[in-house]
Amino acid sequence: MSIPQLLLCLSLSVLCISSKPTEKKDRVHHDPQLSDKVHDDAQSFDYDHDAFLGADEAKTFDQLTPEESKERLGKIVSKIDEDKDGFVTVEELKDWIKFAQKRWIYEDVERQWKGHDLNEDGLISWEEYKNATYGYIL
Repeated sequence: MSIPQLLLCLSLSVLCISSKPTEKKDRVHHDPQLSDKVHDDAQSFDYDHDAFLGADEAKTFDQLTPEESKERLGKIVSKIDEDKDGFVTVEELKDWIKFAQKRWIYEDVERQWKGHDLNEDGLISWEEYKNATYGYIL
């Protein structure tokens, strides 16, 4: 092997060793978490309560006695059982969880809107948005 070939092989080897591997991208779309709490049923059911009831409603349930909690959950189950057959199917449960998530989103949007609509005219101008969002910086 000649010296130029040896130098070429050596430089290619150094280049391969020192190059950064490409990042592996996750091409699977993951659904957002239903709660920011840890999902460990062996420790607590807080995650399930957030997913099932919504974060605000779950806080209310945390303050109830077991009897009151059971009674209220019974009323909610009646709402979830869309076909009123006395059983909750997987589809009915999924629909309820989606409903609870959307309700939280709409309530959050309403709260954000009120916080940005400073003159309470039902519209948010660029000035209102800028002041509500960046006002503390300017």
